[in-house]
Amino acid sequence: MKRQQRPQVDRRSFLSLAGAGLATGLMGCGGFSIGGLEVIPHCSPPCGGEHMKFKISLAEWSLHRSLQSGKMTNLDFPGMTRNDFDLDAVEYVNSFFKDKAQDEAYLDELKKRCDDHGVQSLLIMCDGEGQLGDPDSKSRETAIQNHHRWVDAARRLGCHSIRVNAASQGSYEEQMKLAADGLSRLTEYAANQELNVIVENHGGLSSNGAWLSGVMKMVNQPRCGTLPDFGNFNLGGGKTYDRYLGVQELMPFAKAVSAKSHEFSEEGNEIHTDYSRMLKIVMDAGYEGYIGIEFEGAGDEKAGILATRDLLRKIRSECASA
Repeated sequence: MKRQQRPQVDRRSFLSLAGAGLATGLMGCGGFSIGGLEVIPHCSPPCGGEHMKFKISLAEWSLHRSLQSGKMTNLDFPGMTRNDFDLDAVEYVNSFFKDKAQDEAYLDELKKRCDDHGVQSLLIMCDGEGQLGDPDSKSRETAIQNHHRWVDAARRLGCHSIRVNAASQGSYEEQMKLAADGLSRLTEYAANQELNVIVENHGGLSSNGAWLSGVMKMVNQPRCGTLPDFGNFNLGGGKTYDRYLGVQELMPFAKAVSAKSHEFSEEGNEIHTDYSRMLKIVMDAGYEGYIGIEFEGAGDEKAGILATRDLLRKIRSECASA
């Protein structure tokens, strides 16, 4: 998960340019270019009434530096989510308890800590278990089998889903068919336990909204869906996919949503993504589930999580009172 860099325009320069009549794209809140620099303004929430009903959860990757350094453990995650961030739902990352997927005592202790703090387990993000769209049939089968233990762990924790990747190789069409095959077979296993298999836009063709939505249509199973991430639209080779279009294409299949964040302005707005515009796309799709905070910035993790939480709450509140 690499941090995306974009050129910035400082507030004084932006205001002076806007005053000169150069910020003509602001009214549509779609962003514009000044001297080759992309500017994504934060506009008033384009919503009203009871439209925004989403809840807020915390994705464990937001604390990856603290976990990797040993400052905290996976077992500490539920209590910190409640006590430090006043949130009531968590999204795990399997790499932080990779050897515990079949450790029932460990999973029961993790669930107990969630219960003790009034925290709900939503999903497990699964990485490093092989390519579900691997062109080699034996390797693809191994990847499917590797994910079974995480389905089992998710069920024991009370989650609704596991998040997987749709990596493959070959042409656009070949990768679509291979990914659909692996996902279909894994979903059959998960569906028997009343769990979902959801795919995140996570690099390569999976970050192409048209491709991943095509995979979903090919799988055509109600227990297989997407986890649209606001910021993971790196196609590779220096190319990116339009994040707003991508989220719009993935939302019809969404069973979770990830609010990616990196940097914030003095006013508290995320500078790479117009959250008002993005949340309107999410809500217009009829989504009323949890939106997971996934802070990936270089700054203090706790501060970044709180800034993301406060921005989500602010837009939700403004919309509810509009």
